[in-house]
Amino acid sequence: MRIVIEHDVKIPMRDGVLLSADLYLPEGSSGPFPVLIRRTPYGKSGNPGGASVDGLRMVRAGYALLVQDVRGRFGSGGTFEPYWNEADDGADTVNWAAAQPWCDGSAGLFGRSYEGMSALLAATNGPPALGAVAPQVAGSGFDEGWTYQGGAFQLGFVLYWVLYDLLLTGAGLDSAAEREVAEAVDAIDDLYRDPGRAAELLDRLAPYYREWLAHPSGHPYWSRSAPRASYAAIKVPVLNITGWYDIFLAGALENSTAIPGTELVVGPWSHCVTGGVFPQRRYGLAADEQQLDVTGLHLAHFDRHLRNRPPAQESAPVRLFLTGADQWRTFPAWPVPGTRPYVLHLAGRTLTELPGAAAAGAPGAAGAAAAAPVAPGSDVLRHDPADPVPTTGGATALPGQFTGADCGPLDQREVERRPDVLCWTTSPLDAPVTVIGEAELAVYVTPDAAGADVTGKLVDVHPDGRAEILTDGIRRLAPGTATAPAPATRAPADADGAVEVRVRLGALGHVFKEGHRIRLEIAASNTPRFDVHPKVVAHHTVHHGGDRPSRLLLSRLTDA
Repeated sequence: MRIVIEHDVKIPMRDGVLLSADLYLPEGSSGPFPVLIRRTPYGKSGNPGGASVDGLRMVRAGYALLVQDVRGRFGSGGTFEPYWNEADDGADTVNWAAAQPWCDGSAGLFGRSYEGMSALLAATNGPPALGAVAPQVAGSGFDEGWTYQGGAFQLGFVLYWVLYDLLLTGAGLDSAAEREVAEAVDAIDDLYRDPGRAAELLDRLAPYYREWLAHPSGHPYWSRSAPRASYAAIKVPVLNITGWYDIFLAGALENSTAIPGTELVVGPWSHCVTGGVFPQRRYGLAADEQQLDVTGLHLAHFDRHLRNRPPAQESAPVRLFLTGADQWRTFPAWPVPGTRPYVLHLAGRTLTELPGAAAAGAPGAAGAAAAAPVAPGSDVLRHDPADPVPTTGGATALPGQFTGADCGPLDQREVERRPDVLCWTTSPLDAPVTVIGEAELAVYVTPDAAGADVTGKLVDVHPDGRAEILTDGIRRLAPGTATAPAPATRAPADADGAVEVRVRLGALGHVFKEGHRIRLEIAASNTPRFDVHPKVVAHHTVHHGGDRPSRLLLSRLTDA
């Protein structure tokens, strides 16, 4: 089938600004067609479906495809202000497309990352023609889980994203400014060590960056750009695709839980590594999103909800790739039914499942566990801002993301040798343990008066010693206090300033095989993924056992 392309179609927004789009139509087919829309800040040229979806296949399947530059980017008019205009502009684009003679009056929105967030935001406006949405590796808001996590600024991702993706191309800069930005990108490692060196450049070319720094997660500033603030307004079915190592996984799972009619797919992918192959880990051919046929998943979703065509094969609401077992499994819902709390207490240098401890709490549960029958102990955790613990894999989106060199399931043994990284490990497992759901660390800490970051990592230790990171997280403690910025579950500080801190480590679907060990790492930094805090040498005390039962909270699948 030949495809007709009309370039640079000008689409008016409600305020008169014209946004530019490319339109793809099947030639010779009898229209009108349902339209699929991808709105992008990264340029509408290239593969019309984006990085994961075959856009031309969509057109050959009988859809019109509209790929649009968002406001202020590439060929579109207006001023680019990240996030703020996507709800209204997306809804206006849907309404315009539905009224065109080549459209049958129905529309779907899709896209990766920012594009997926813009699709969800447009859905909150409820344009009448919108029948389905398919966000991929998208979050639930641009504050927590995007710009911030656990109160810490996601420096590694945000600084590089602004410099490389938002300023170096598509921003309409003059040649001198482009050279400045290119030099900053080349010096990104130096800027991670001293972000203030980029302040003048960012204030001049990307003033929104300082606004993000000035407004912590949860501030009302962010509500106008958060799908999570308007879940009740999203009335269309959602196909939600994400990865265990994706930086926005938490938000994607939040969307899946809160939006009715969501179909969830989670693969062994990071934000830009979607083939299931990382430098130190291969998950097999079935892990490749192309082998899974992500384009086919999109078409089945839109066929069902825009054309009322039932799928050739009924799919389960939740499809998860279980790492460790390295296989796909289907489930009726997320969170997955049939799990029970799996609680491992910190005891000496071991992680121990105590009799009756399963009732002590689950990830996200309020309150502390009853006193554990473990001898009390403590460890001093030193923090040096001049030598922070380096980011080593995990759910990152750093400069090496396109080759997977710095993300995903990397070996932690080198970083575990550092004296400022504390480790607790189980004995070798005598049977496989399947963990599916949110992982959380509940740890008692006496922080330094200057403040503290408490970071945690969940690690699978192989029989040969390889320590493969599965999930990680952070919680920032404010200076001069023993309170975390947000957790509803925090306990009052003890007389010596100790407080129970909840660190959300993230979600996983993983099988710890027989003979493997489960490990928990605790440190006071993870840089450059997160900015360094505090900026001075600090000493924190990590308590465990006795009446301070620090513990790792997991969810174990009982039918595995």
